[in-house]
Amino acid sequence: MDRTDDSLIALRRILRATELYERDLANAAGVTPAKLRVMQIVHARGGTATPKALATQMGVTQATITGLVDKLVKDGLVHRAQSSLDRRQINVVLSERGEQTLHRAPDALQQRFVREFERLEDWEQAQLLSSLERVAAMLDARDIDASPVLTTGAIHADKPEKRSA
Repeated sequence: MDRTDDSLIALRRILRATELYERDLANAAGVTPAKLRVMQIVHARGGTATPKALATQMGVTQATITGLVDKLVKDGLVHRAQSSLDRRQINVVLSERGEQTLHRAPDALQQRFVREFERLEDWEQAQLLSSLERVAAMLDARDIDASPVLTTGAIHADKPEKRSA
């Protein structure tokens, strides 16, 4: 095998790992990676967060967060509550069911990546980042809107998007 095939195999393994994680997460906790990330952020902020804070931390628009929160509310995993500090502000609050779902969820794929990435030397991190950015550019994916959530579908989708052949 040559390096071209080896690189394609490595890319395929990354894609498959992402797909398998999504399936495991759906089976174990019944949520998508994006929904899990919203709940993790709310949990890390003491069980409550503003939609603006969620959007900023996830690197997505407030409209995307609104859609995710709407789905989480419908699933009973979070609820919206008026802020006690500013009555005009609405907070996203993790429900008891949301807490239970967080505890059932397998370790997020991006968390595994972050742990391993942070163990690398500074020069290795820079080299890997440069290589990944180059791969994104090679695939004309440099300008695709993305957040730091490893998922194959749209960030606001309930299920991965269907891909055409």
